[in-house]
Amino acid sequence: MRKSPAPFLSRSVLLCAALALGPGCKSMEPKPTPPSDGTPSPGQDTGAVSTPEAVTPETPTPAQGTSPWQRARVGDRVTYAFSANRSRPGARGGMNVPSAAVAGVVTVEVVAVKAPWVWLGVSFTGDGGAPLPQPRLARSLVLPMRSDETRKLEPVRKGVQSTEQLTAVGRTWDAKRYLHDQRMVDGPQESRLYAIDPGPLYLTNGLLDASTTLSGFGVAGGSQLTLTEVRQGSADASAPLPTLALPMGPGTWFDLHMDSGGTPSVMRTCMGAERGFVLRQQSTEPASGAEACPDFSQAEPVPLEEAVLALAWEALDLQQWPPQPVGTAPAVRGTLELQGHKVPVLQFEKPEDVGGTRGARVVTYAADPWDGSLSGLALEARLQALSDTLFRAPQRGKREPVDGTRLVDWGTWVPGTKP
Repeated sequence: MRKSPAPFLSRSVLLCAALALGPGCKSMEPKPTPPSDGTPSPGQDTGAVSTPEAVTPETPTPAQGTSPWQRARVGDRVTYAFSANRSRPGARGGMNVPSAAVAGVVTVEVVAVKAPWVWLGVSFTGDGGAPLPQPRLARSLVLPMRSDETRKLEPVRKGVQSTEQLTAVGRTWDAKRYLHDQRMVDGPQESRLYAIDPGPLYLTNGLLDASTTLSGFGVAGGSQLTLTEVRQGSADASAPLPTLALPMGPGTWFDLHMDSGGTPSVMRTCMGAERGFVLRQQSTEPASGAEACPDFSQAEPVPLEEAVLALAWEALDLQQWPPQPVGTAPAVRGTLELQGHKVPVLQFEKPEDVGGTRGARVVTYAADPWDGSLSGLALEARLQALSDTLFRAPQRGKREPVDGTRLVDWGTWVPGTKP
């Protein structure tokens, strides 16, 4: 049991998103902010030197000595211009992929430190700092990052490697680029540029620039991150620990009850983060009284920068709230009780065939995904259906549930945290 977030984007930003992967976009990206030492931000990058080497994949040797996460300071910050866009140049294959675009600035900042935890704030904004309308990017999120080592975590960077020198945010970086081109098999082309010595870029594993270009299946577009600011906090800065009321995910867990053909089960999703990686692991619900998330040894690590880029990309699929499922009647307002918490909800229903018998699918979403009744719930869970049930609905008699899923519980597991 559980114990115990707009205005529309400006035309310039949307145009930039549409051209994010073309030569005309650079001049329209948000202007870089000068670093805290007062050095001016540069214009275009210059002096790049490329020496390709075939490396597929590379696993870098982890840095020796104390992790930079153990030297984190309140106020350490990295900022990137971001964009994501998707379109259908032509109607091919009968696909239904709507065009969408978003662009702005994303900031990752240390907001509190209490060993072994470094607390991060992750926020997306649009033109001039305006909030974004996309629900996935609309609120600032909290992420507790573990700074000590509980398991080996090493990035696996795929593709052809080349070396470069890049001038950005007032300094010159020796860097490695990894180009992973899968266009021959209708996959994307991915380019990632990492500083060899991350220094203050430890928050995002040294990332200087990242881009993904879609290819194939009649869909065009991609996503991009470009470094615009690096700032280091003061050695004597301090701040109180934030709550996990609006978590990005790490530090929390949630349970989904699933019923298929009369066979019920509960699946627990545990989310964590350690030394620049986001961890996600699913398992059966633990026994009563056991630790909520005792072990992340089998969790697949995702670099934090990739998780941030994924948020921008996934925002294209959810442009407004609530989502209107295709073919459903207008929403009906109601209340869903979840472990004693009464959540205002919107319920959608549409007819559906169930093995030749008349049926109906009933899907329920939070009326407001940022409502206080959902405090402590991971972003992915609050922006998906709270319940989704398929009923057999004969002309006579009561409805009978055939299968479905529903959120039944959630909470936080980081010691000392409050939702």
